[in-house]
Amino acid sequence: MRETETALRPPTAEDHEKHEAVQEAQQAHEAYCAVERQLAILLRRSQAFSAGMGRKVHPELDPGAYGLLVRIDQSSPMRSSDLAAYLRVGRGTISRQLKVLEELGLISRSPDPEDGRAHLLALTEEGHRRLHDARSARQGQLRTLLAAWPEEDVRLLAGMLERFNTLTEGMHP
Repeated sequence: MRETETALRPPTAEDHEKHEAVQEAQQAHEAYCAVERQLAILLRRSQAFSAGMGRKVHPELDPGAYGLLVRIDQSSPMRSSDLAAYLRVGRGTISRQLKVLEELGLISRSPDPEDGRAHLLALTEEGHRRLHDARSARQGQLRTLLAAWPEEDVRLLAGMLERFNTLTEGMHP
């Protein structure tokens, strides 16, 4: 059948199914594009937000230090190699960052009783105090941002973010 004949005949059920399949594929593509776009915005803003939180902990901290302190607080005592693996950075990178935190009096290192060559990381009292203050400020900002949302929506957002983060645990760039 020529193109002009196809255009003149009434649409068939098969034509309708093909059209719906194309529309569904396009809508799925648009949904993934929207997720990618919104994640990019979230990540950029989150990095800036974390940098600000790091400065609240200590004015000399670099932008990634806040996340290091949070993880050490959650998992201490922990080895620097475990922290590097969790964050997917090299041991040299983590060593440089930890050195700054230690020099600022925010973390301490103690010998690992299971391996004399390794050290365990923990927050100092000063590190705990400063992290607590910064976290309280961060949570206050989140409460302000989400104040108009019903609590159910806040819980839904938290659950969806947790679900997404669980998916990304094993990913490598």
